[in-house]
Amino acid sequence: MTASTPSAGDPWRGAETHARRRDFLVGRNALTRAVRAWFEAQGFIEVETAALQVSPGNEAHLHAFSTLMTGPDGATRELHLRTSPEFACKSLLAMGERRIFELAKVWRNRERGSLHHPEFTMLEWYRVEEPYEELMDDCAVLLSLAALTTGCESFEWRDKSMDPFAEPERLTVAEAFAGRAGIDLLASVAPDGATDRDALAESARNAGIRVAQDDTWADVFSRIIVERVEPTLGIGRATILCEYPAPEAALARPAAHDPRVAERFELYACGVELANAFGELTDPAEQRRRFESEMAEMRRVYGTAYPIDEAFLEALAHMPPASGAALGFDRLALLATGASRIEDVMWSTVAETR
Repeated sequence: MTASTPSAGDPWRGAETHARRRDFLVGRNALTRAVRAWFEAQGFIEVETAALQVSPGNEAHLHAFSTLMTGPDGATRELHLRTSPEFACKSLLAMGERRIFELAKVWRNRERGSLHHPEFTMLEWYRVEEPYEELMDDCAVLLSLAALTTGCESFEWRDKSMDPFAEPERLTVAEAFAGRAGIDLLASVAPDGATDRDALAESARNAGIRVAQDDTWADVFSRIIVERVEPTLGIGRATILCEYPAPEAALARPAAHDPRVAERFELYACGVELANAFGELTDPAEQRRRFESEMAEMRRVYGTAYPIDEAFLEALAHMPPASGAALGFDRLALLATGASRIEDVMWSTVAETR
């Protein structure tokens, strides 16, 4: 039997899918224009950094797409598609830029779902010699800007909703652990950043959270966040979850009032993580130590690791005090347009695995 060829008049599923998404895509375009205009009005300059990098990032649980670059002489070198434009943007700060932003295409392997896609857009911005609390204010503005641009009165995701015009609540991670799980988080963190795995594990078990025998302190921390904290954030209004424990903030500087915590916050709306921000670490020796620790953990768990970008560490020694944030632009567009999946706000998507 020979398969018949569809005629030109037959409906094509691709066209039907695009028609369903088109209003979301037009809303995304409007949001892109509005975000660019807002940053430029604030004195930011838009940059465009290289996607191929020596190191895609040095976080233990981020996976990159890798390739070989072949030179004119036939010599090859392994490079990686960036998981973030962070290293390149910070290098520009070291070169003298003061306020920059980028709408960057980034890639993360092993990630796909209603809120994850292997290729996505990250809005990243930096302020030199400005406190990281300024980034909290930026995030609040971006939420209201997104809603105004699309004519959206509330953000909704599954069974949760929030007012994008309401002032976000500010909640420390320690407060969230105490209030949502009855756990004294900082009792398991020493001033030098050392962690007490057994103490946190016992607290988690007492709160009814499963702990495996081989779980590390970081594993237990992550499980408490995912099971007890994240589902409660950004309900009614956005939540800024701040003052992460220092071991969970590899790129952030320690907080002045307590060395156990760092200048890191995440922005949540309707239980969805939208942004991750730091008062940036500028000590290259300490940054190297943290990178090496992360890559050791990656080797332990996955049997592989990424190189450390020596040029970035060299630039870091010349970088002024700064604060920086990374926001998942597709997720913001999803919430602002009322889409149900991240792919609904993407003009073109990556093919599924078979």
